[in-house]
Amino acid sequence: MFELSLMCPEDRIEAVSDALDALDALSVSVEDADAQTDAEQALFGEPGMPPPKDGWQRSRVVALFPTAEAAQEAQQLLTVQDFFEGCQVLGVTEVPEQDWVRLTQSQFAPVDITPDFWIVPTWHELPPQAVRSIRLDPGLAFGTGTHPTTRMCLRWITRNGTVAADGSSTLGRVLDYGCGSGILAIGAAKFGAVDIDAVDIDPAAVESTLQNAQANGVQLKAGLPDKAQGEYQTVLANILATPLRVLAPLLCSHVAAGGHLVLAGILERQADELKEAYAPWLPLQVADSEDGWILMTASR
Repeated sequence: MFELSLMCPEDRIEAVSDALDALDALSVSVEDADAQTDAEQALFGEPGMPPPKDGWQRSRVVALFPTAEAAQEAQQLLTVQDFFEGCQVLGVTEVPEQDWVRLTQSQFAPVDITPDFWIVPTWHELPPQAVRSIRLDPGLAFGTGTHPTTRMCLRWITRNGTVAADGSSTLGRVLDYGCGSGILAIGAAKFGAVDIDAVDIDPAAVESTLQNAQANGVQLKAGLPDKAQGEYQTVLANILATPLRVLAPLLCSHVAAGGHLVLAGILERQADELKEAYAPWLPLQVADSEDGWILMTASR
C-alpha cells in the first residue's frame, strides 16, 4: 500500500479529491495541515452555531493506492491539471502493512462504570467481577462508555436504578433523548427499567440502538424524536450544551411529577448558562464531574 500526500488550499479540495477518486484511489482523506499548532481551525460546530466551513485553509490530502506505480501515475496526471494550481506534492510513501481490525480493537478495552458494572466489547472476555455488563462495540453512533459524559450518566443510573420487591424499577418509564448507540437506554434496562423510549435525529443511531439492545437481550423502543410521547420518570439527554439549551422546554415537559432530568455533554464553564436556560421549568444542579465535563440533574 502506498500513499500520495498533497498540500491543497481550501478552494481546491473538492476538485483534487474528485480527481483522485477518478484515478482509482482506494481511499481519500482530508485533514487540517495545521493540526496541533496555534493555526489549527475548528471545522465542525455545535447545532445552532454558524454552519461549518467546507474545508481548512491549508489541507493535507492523502490518497491510498495499491502500488507505487499507481500513486506516481496519479501524481503525474494531477500536476498538469489547471485545478492543481496552488497545490503541492508532499511525496509518495509506503504504508506498512498492519492488521487494522486488531489495531482498532486494541484501542477499546473493557470500561468499568462501577466495580461490578462494565462496558465490554464483544472481542473481550467479561471481567470476573462484572455482575452486570453491556456488550458494545464501537460503531457509527456515539456512546461506547469511554467518554466522561457517558460514564457519568451510567453512574447516575447505577446509583438511582434499583428493582423493588414487586419487580418495578425506581427508574420508572425512561426516555433516552439523543440515544446514539443506545448505551444509556440499555444501561437503564440493565437496572430494571422495562418501559424505555430511545430517540435520535439520526436514523443510523436508531438502527444502532435496536441492534445493540437485541445483542444485550433487553427490550426498548427506538425511533426519531417524535416517538417520545408523554411523561417519564427518568429523562436522559447526553448531547451538547447548545442543543440542550434549545431543548429545555421540550425535555422538561417530558419529566413526570417526582421524576428526574439528567443532562450531560456539558463543560464545567457552561453550568451557569444551563441553569439559567432551565430555570423557568426545573432547578438544575451539578451532580457529578469528570475531566472538565459535568453531569447536571433536576427533580420535579
